[in-house]
Amino acid sequence: MLASAPCLAAGEASANKDEAPARGLTGKALDAARNAASRAGDVLTRIPCLPPKGAGVVSASLPRVARKLNAGEPITIVALGSSSTAGYGTTSSAYTYPSRLAEQLRRKYPRARISVINRGMGGQEVQQMVARLQSSVLDSNPDLVIWQLGTNLVVRGEDSSGVASMVESGVAKMQAAGADVVLIDPQYVPAVTAKKEGANRMVKLIGEVGRLRHASVFPRFEVMRQWHEDEKLPFESFSISDGLHMNDWGYACFAQLLGDTIIKSVGEARAEPKAVPGVEKPGNVMSLRPM
Repeated sequence: MLASAPCLAAGEASANKDEAPARGLTGKALDAARNAASRAGDVLTRIPCLPPKGAGVVSASLPRVARKLNAGEPITIVALGSSSTAGYGTTSSAYTYPSRLAEQLRRKYPRARISVINRGMGGQEVQQMVARLQSSVLDSNPDLVIWQLGTNLVVRGEDSSGVASMVESGVAKMQAAGADVVLIDPQYVPAVTAKKEGANRMVKLIGEVGRLRHASVFPRFEVMRQWHEDEKLPFESFSISDGLHMNDWGYACFAQLLGDTIIKSVGEARAEPKAVPGVEKPGNVMSLRPM
């Protein structure tokens, strides 16, 4: 026979009755948060994030990052850019590409102290980012700077003359401070592809600066083109309704591929053979493995 439940005092019963709706609302909010986290967490299982092929295959030589991670030293990464660095279009600040990248690198190197600083500011163009280079980037003494640029200028249809020299100058300052540099070109989305000539010009400009400065370039434009044209993913699979910004999946896949590139670079540096007496080693290994 089941024991009868103890009687509650009138005050206790009243309190519990009053608290029930509050607990119900709190519980629903927690459930909603858990469901959102679950959806974001499995975003790459719902649409697989496949590595790019052919011209989109990326690699990089990041000597400072590789040396410090292989030595177990802390590293600081600064993500400089506009709204797609700030994370416009994500459902949470935790799902921006810098946040996703930080999680991936910390899982790979659990003993390393890895700091990823998001310095994205929506709407900015190259000139504005260069103007805040010291305060937003160099003052943090970064080991790696990931610079996303060019999209706003393309979408606005503005004159790109003089941009190459500004980007080159900015990269030179980062490298002079000792940082590895990765440049990120525009995203392949309707608002950008509608300005085909300007988009192609910007992609070429960033690639040329990368070669000139021996900086790595992550070809986001080509990678996303493959998503749409080769993998047949509709734009709404990786971008939001404004036709410009990526969604959670787009940012997550972009971050994963970028993280894979960094991890590969660190592994390659660890596997490089030691110098052999009498055999000359290239002065700048970055020129051998452009991104």
